[in-house]
Amino acid sequence: MQQKRNIQIIEWEDLDKRKFYSFGVFMTMSIRATVYPATLIRTRLQVQRGKSLYSGTFDAFFKILRAEGVRGLYRGFMVNTFTLISGQAYITTYELVRKYVSQYSDDNTIKSLVAGGSASLVAQSITVPIDVVSQQLMMQGQGEHLTRFRLNSNTETGKPKKVFGQTRTIMAQIFAADGFRGFYRGYVASLLTYIPNSAVWWPFYHFYAEQLSKLAPSDCPHLILQAMAGPLAAATASTVTNPMDVVRARVQVEGKTSVTETFRQLIKEEGFWGLTKGLSARIISSTPTAIVMVVGYETLKKLSLRPELVDSRHW
Repeated sequence: MQQKRNIQIIEWEDLDKRKFYSFGVFMTMSIRATVYPATLIRTRLQVQRGKSLYSGTFDAFFKILRAEGVRGLYRGFMVNTFTLISGQAYITTYELVRKYVSQYSDDNTIKSLVAGGSASLVAQSITVPIDVVSQQLMMQGQGEHLTRFRLNSNTETGKPKKVFGQTRTIMAQIFAADGFRGFYRGYVASLLTYIPNSAVWWPFYHFYAEQLSKLAPSDCPHLILQAMAGPLAAATASTVTNPMDVVRARVQVEGKTSVTETFRQLIKEEGFWGLTKGLSARIISSTPTAIVMVVGYETLKKLSLRPELVDSRHW
């Protein structure tokens, strides 16, 4: 029986870094713009009590669209674009740590797990303050009664302040209420959510890709197999880490200080079912994200391959 070829992995030392970062910014921005509405819906579902506002993902989508329009689905998007910085930090850390760990182990699972967790640690240190502000903006409109901070109307025009005017208003309120620490509210919960999520995603991504390569015809393009493996890994990681993601969202939006107390209150009020809140929205958002990210990321690496290595690789 003919043995299937392994999925080829382009490592850090194979890349032209100038091309890698130039294409990477465009790719990251495109992904965030595509999935942002699902992220907003997930946040509102996780913060609401029971089903007080929305009964589910699609109900939330149509209610927001009717009441707030398309702009309502992109509340906080402009400030969220600053996570481009953390995105580049994540990619760089992941690739560098993979390279470092490879000196001690050739096991791809170990390299992916350690690198994924490390990358998430670095990225979350940059992302959390941005998330705290953008999530407050996400909750404005139909969900504003669920958050501590609200936008004031512009008394001269009768219209809300625009874009970064709204951001400044929210930031001023956060700083006045909690000081600088307020921008890192939920930092521990974020680490407990995203480090395991990233550490689980990468090993499962490579695992699913390899398993699919054994089932697929030998001439099947690797990119198709990788595009299928991405959503499978995302669904797995989302399911495993969703309980902590619900706690993280509540800590950051409601201004709670204790992760354990928030967890206990959630179980008391809504039972273990409450730990699944927003899971469908998270999987729905993570599926296209994973496909676009995997196809974009793997294509990005191929486009960024050093010229002298192009002819030596077969896809």
